[in-house]
Amino acid sequence: MYKKQMTAQKILCLAAVITSAIFFLYALGIMTDLYDSLYDTMRNPSNPFQTDVSGSIVYYNMQEFNRMFLMYSIGQILLGVLLFVTNTHSRRRYYIGNYAATGLFVAAGVYNAVFAHTYIEIFKAQFLQVDFAALKEHAEMWGTLYTESTFWFDLHYFVFGLLLAVCALLAANTVWKVRLMKEEAGLVEEGRRSAG
Repeated sequence: MYKKQMTAQKILCLAAVITSAIFFLYALGIMTDLYDSLYDTMRNPSNPFQTDVSGSIVYYNMQEFNRMFLMYSIGQILLGVLLFVTNTHSRRRYYIGNYAATGLFVAAGVYNAVFAHTYIEIFKAQFLQVDFAALKEHAEMWGTLYTESTFWFDLHYFVFGLLLAVCALLAANTVWKVRLMKEEAGLVEEGRRSAG
């Protein structure tokens, strides 16, 4: 049973780093379409209210969120790496560092998913208030991107669904590990009593 659990924990630690990297790439890409389609609509970048397209201020509204979002994604990667630094991927027995690394990764993953979902839904609603007729006219006149797609907003369901699944499996793996460690300790104690 330990063999299966050890294999699972290696796979899950690797999955934690991979999903964190996906989160980072998502944080880098979320503003791509908004920049390409809305940035040029601002006639005066120092005053985002002077715009050719009503509602395009969502691009500026997302700037602070995107900066924090990117920092959180880097933090999530570092917590994924911490699983390897503490040898959580290969330890037969867990110690305080392993529980701490797992707990921090799971807590950060859940926090990031809730944080991101809340703000992304707010900004998606703002994006849908853009005057798309004016945006299309602007795009045709200046050769910029025209899009009504909410793809980058909607992608967070997949990205954070993946992250939450890995967090849940890491937590379940920890419970499994604790059970196996208790069973092993019980067998060792039983063996001592039999020998004594």
